[in-house]
Amino acid sequence: MEFSTVIKPKEKLFDIDFKELWKYRDLFSMFVKRDIITQYKQTILGPAWFFIQPAITTIMYMVVFGGIAKISTDDLPQPLFYLAGIVCWQYFADCLNKTSSTFTANQGIFGKVYFPRLIVPLSTVASGLVRMAIQFLMFAAVYIYYIFSGVGIAPNVYILLLPVLIIMLAGLSLGFGIIISSMTTKYRDLTLLFTFIVQLWMYATPIIYPLSTMSPNKQWIMAINPVTSIVETFKYGTMGVGTFSWGMLGYSFMFMVVLMSIGIVVFNKVQRSFMDTV
Repeated sequence: MEFSTVIKPKEKLFDIDFKELWKYRDLFSMFVKRDIITQYKQTILGPAWFFIQPAITTIMYMVVFGGIAKISTDDLPQPLFYLAGIVCWQYFADCLNKTSSTFTANQGIFGKVYFPRLIVPLSTVASGLVRMAIQFLMFAAVYIYYIFSGVGIAPNVYILLLPVLIIMLAGLSLGFGIIISSMTTKYRDLTLLFTFIVQLWMYATPIIYPLSTMSPNKQWIMAINPVTSIVETFKYGTMGVGTFSWGMLGYSFMFMVVLMSIGIVVFNKVQRSFMDTV
């Protein structure tokens, strides 16, 4: 008798079987569709929430941070400045929050059938790209409006880094998410802690304020946050205003690579026995 499929334990902690992941591409597509459809299924407004969430958030920032706190927006129109940060941050935060519950949210499936567990967090990152693309269209509409209004917006060659920036956001959220997910299989209360940390993390990222308002010394402290350079590069590339540094961007990229490597090692180690602790 010949077996077409052989299931065996992984021999190395840092081991990704790309051929196996490709074999389960149909399952990957199903998970992506599930994440998109179920999020707004049985809701009144449905996919309109993709636009409503960033719109309401932008208005709130304009009232609180732009109107009351009088925080500078680098002489950019407030809606455009805040939307640029919101599009980046919401993608990162949504992917991070969802991938961080990979094991606990899918324990029923993981305990019944075999498939590469890494497909689940990867599908979460991919489905988030759909939401980000829709919100980016909203940003593009506001962007075009202000260009034709004669506002001093100067897109430059660094806008070509947009695909790289998206990959970096996806890699950071995936890396942090699978590490957190691996930790919360045993310690459930860490989920609440990390949710709180993500909320505070936004204020350590130049979403509601520009990095240029800080002194050079403080800018480097803020640059320790790997998301900082991504948001600033996006603003600088699309609007010509902000702080751009190849050094800061290179640091964020290397941080992502190291984080992903650690995340894969931890994920592969935990997935072998997580059903015993979940």
